[in-house]
Amino acid sequence: MQSIKYWLAEHPCIVRFRWSHSQSWGSTWSFLFTSIAAYIATAAFLHLFLLLIRRRRPVPLGPIPALHSLAMALISVLIFVGILFSAAAEIRDTRWFWRRSKTPLQWLFCFPLGTRPSGRVFFWSYVFYLSRFLHLFRTYLKVLRRRRLAFFQVFNQSILLCTSYLWLEFSQSFQVLAILSMTLVYSMVYGYRFWTAIGLPSACPPFVVNCQMILLGCNLVWHFGVLFLHFLKGGCNGIGACVFNSVLNAFILLLFLNFYVKMHLSRREDAPLVQPDSSSTRHRTGSEMMEEQLTVKAKNG
Repeated sequence: MQSIKYWLAEHPCIVRFRWSHSQSWGSTWSFLFTSIAAYIATAAFLHLFLLLIRRRRPVPLGPIPALHSLAMALISVLIFVGILFSAAAEIRDTRWFWRRSKTPLQWLFCFPLGTRPSGRVFFWSYVFYLSRFLHLFRTYLKVLRRRRLAFFQVFNQSILLCTSYLWLEFSQSFQVLAILSMTLVYSMVYGYRFWTAIGLPSACPPFVVNCQMILLGCNLVWHFGVLFLHFLKGGCNGIGACVFNSVLNAFILLLFLNFYVKMHLSRREDAPLVQPDSSSTRHRTGSEMMEEQLTVKAKNG
């Protein structure tokens, strides 16, 4: 355990980390905007290209989706453990400075004014920011599997990339809690996707959608907590970026709630139409079964 703590929280590269536009890769505003624009453009081009060539069958990807899910699950576990140990070490080392005005829980919600993006916590925040670029590849995998390019997915991925950048740029409060909750959910979601990608049975309820709903609920709590402490305790660091992220997350929550309600209404309406055999649908996800039910309904008029 001591060895794990050293490599994840006490290594000199982690302790001496500093977010800098000149030293940290991908730390400039121009890089962020260019990356988001390139992501949207390439995803749209790939979608339109498949439509133009009228390819109806999914592009064979082999083990690539499973490997991507496995990599994301392992990276999420690593970031979760790393920032957990780093937050504990940071509280231990800096508590003398803020203990009269804050408790450790309040520090997790509300960084003291003047906090700089350096040290253990921001190292793992930077690793999380870099991992967002690997998340983007899932959009391309979905398009190649002949799935429709959804506005919500592209918008959500772009906003999360921008949000993780703002955490570092403005030393935003509550990012430790946000990264802990997101990496915990991602480790389960991508572990489940790897489970189903290698042919193992899938869960009957929409596991991924429910996990995303829980994550959005947690983010809502974190935003309310930091805003409450900001006005109660005399200010939290990076509150301007926090308010901006709150607006973006509220928009994402509304879009997701709309999708969530429509999905459940469609499942209720179409459940009697198809009675799939358990042996033939054992390895299909809930969304794929729902799409099949909608297709049968359209054929029946």
